[in-house]
Amino acid sequence: MTASGPMEDMEVERVAPEGPDVAPVEEEPLFTNLDIFLFSLIVGLLVYWFLSRKKSEETIPEFKRLTPVVTPQRETSFIEKMKKTNRNMVVFYGSQTGTAEEFCGRLAKDAQRYGMRGMSADPEEYDMSELPRLAEIDNSLAVFCMATYGEGDPTDNAQDFYDWMQENGEDLKGVNFAVFGLGNKTYEHFNAMGKYTDKRLEELGGKRIYDLGMGDDDGNLEEDFVSWKEQFWPAVCEHFGVEATGDDTSIRQYELVVPTDINMNKVYTGEMGRLKSFETQKPPFDAKNPYLATVAVNRQLNQAGDRHLMHLELDISGSKIRYDSGDHVAVYPVNDVSIVNRIGQILDADLDTVISLNNLDEESNKKHPFPCPTTYRTALTHYLDITNPPRTNVLFELAQYATDPKDQDTLRKMASASPEGKGLYQSWVLDAQRNILAVLEDMPSLHPTIDHLCELLPRLQARYYSIASSGKVYPTMVSICAVVVEFQTSTGRTFKGVATNWLKNKVVVTDNGHKATVPMYVRKSQFRLPFKASNPVVMIGPGTGIAPFMGFLQERGWMKEQGKDVGETILYFGCRRRNEDFLYQQELEEFEKAGVLTQLNVAFSRDQEGKVYVQHLLKKNKEHLWKLIHTDNAHIYICGDARNMARDVQNTFYDIAEEVGGLTHTQAVAYIKKLMTKGRYSLDVWS
Repeated sequence: MTASGPMEDMEVERVAPEGPDVAPVEEEPLFTNLDIFLFSLIVGLLVYWFLSRKKSEETIPEFKRLTPVVTPQRETSFIEKMKKTNRNMVVFYGSQTGTAEEFCGRLAKDAQRYGMRGMSADPEEYDMSELPRLAEIDNSLAVFCMATYGEGDPTDNAQDFYDWMQENGEDLKGVNFAVFGLGNKTYEHFNAMGKYTDKRLEELGGKRIYDLGMGDDDGNLEEDFVSWKEQFWPAVCEHFGVEATGDDTSIRQYELVVPTDINMNKVYTGEMGRLKSFETQKPPFDAKNPYLATVAVNRQLNQAGDRHLMHLELDISGSKIRYDSGDHVAVYPVNDVSIVNRIGQILDADLDTVISLNNLDEESNKKHPFPCPTTYRTALTHYLDITNPPRTNVLFELAQYATDPKDQDTLRKMASASPEGKGLYQSWVLDAQRNILAVLEDMPSLHPTIDHLCELLPRLQARYYSIASSGKVYPTMVSICAVVVEFQTSTGRTFKGVATNWLKNKVVVTDNGHKATVPMYVRKSQFRLPFKASNPVVMIGPGTGIAPFMGFLQERGWMKEQGKDVGETILYFGCRRRNEDFLYQQELEEFEKAGVLTQLNVAFSRDQEGKVYVQHLLKKNKEHLWKLIHTDNAHIYICGDARNMARDVQNTFYDIAEEVGGLTHTQAVAYIKKLMTKGRYSLDVWS
């Protein structure tokens, strides 16, 4: 199904004209019926032409000359912008969740401490074919902070730049560059985009001034970046013959403006892009213009246990949003009100003050860190991440506000690249899951200004969920299957996941009769059912990993009803106990009864003495699985935990290829890799 939907053909009924009723006579008439009809038609046309001409002569409308509106064009030449603003360093980011963009901003900001003048840039906003022209600027440098998305893919905003690198052979002689990649080692294609960018820029003749940095989000991404940065800057100084200023004072990027004459209709209240976009919704809906969907269903899926697993249905009627099975829904959550109020209380701030944080660099495309003007309350509720542990740069900048020298030293130490500092940041901030509120509470001498804190905190990002329904079966409804994140930290606090706790409390109809709403949009995915319905499908999704497979099953059932030849459809699901968290049990058993689900295999990990997982059930059915894969062209789909489950399942398929297919281990690995390349082994995983 395309985003635009099917075109409807309009049928026009054509009726033959009738001539006058003429009585038949034996003699041949002077005029035939056809002659009379043609004569009448000509006369009619002449009369119509004469009357319309006369009318048009009598009433000639007057038109006012319109002055054309000229919309100022955004500068797409980063080279011209650098020359105009006297910059010699540009930092590009390929970012999906905002982390690479944040790292990019930190590097651009740090530049002035090391004798450089930097600017951050989104490659989507500039003409990247101008990269060879960077050599025109003396002592210039391009840095790339590139995240890898999905199965080794570029992020959405770096797709065009990636295509340019692949398709062009332009000479980058004289272009200095460095790359820091952001990835996750639990994924098959760890840091693929960072590696490719680094390799390709060198192939095109660019000069690498410092080694590729590779951050691992499965470990400590912040530590990886800080360690790389600590070595990167000395390499820059050496290469360009410049010296670090040694100035570690805080550098503000935005200035606080408190408007005196306030029109509340022009104050942002949580919108992502266009002001009042939640009041007057206009498609198309995307990351900067989410759709406010009403919550039609919110029910608990598990019958028992200490967790809360839920199924939500979001009504997208009238939105023109189209989705396919396997796509992702992005939702914009709202922070816990109690945390927001407590931050305001500690900082002794009036949260309802209307403010604007304006970029001190007037040439920057990014005028504000979040939509402005707004209130501190709105910023802390809708725009800023106040739940996750703060990064080291935030701690460094906040240190100046601690009145106790001991607290100052601790904060600066945690922001340093020293082994002691790294260890302290890991234990006191990350392991203890201290968010910004916990840091403020546990360091009573720390009293930053609220505007500087709002400048430093990263943006609150959309959360992505695999859609648990089929767009062909439920075109006006998007389903979500999720588990509420909540646990005790070592400091005795309760950590609550922002999005899942917010979604959990979305009652369908509130006390005052209003319907609960969720800002959302759909992101396309490569996780797709085979083009041929007759291809067998093997789905492996324990826990909430079952989500996309509910959509797949609905769609296979729909195909069956259309009379299509639908191949074997096999599901491997896993949960703790049959009577506790067998998600969608009734629906799955109905699919099985209807013949849509040809084989349902469920691993209940805790219903017996030894734990049983999905990979154990795969091993039990190895002969049948090998036949499906090797002979019947089956497609394999895996959804869920990347760190353990996906890896264990992949190793099981290696074993099956060796034990049943008679391959060596090296051949088995190559065999599965080939299935991935052909799109017959697909992953939708998270860590």
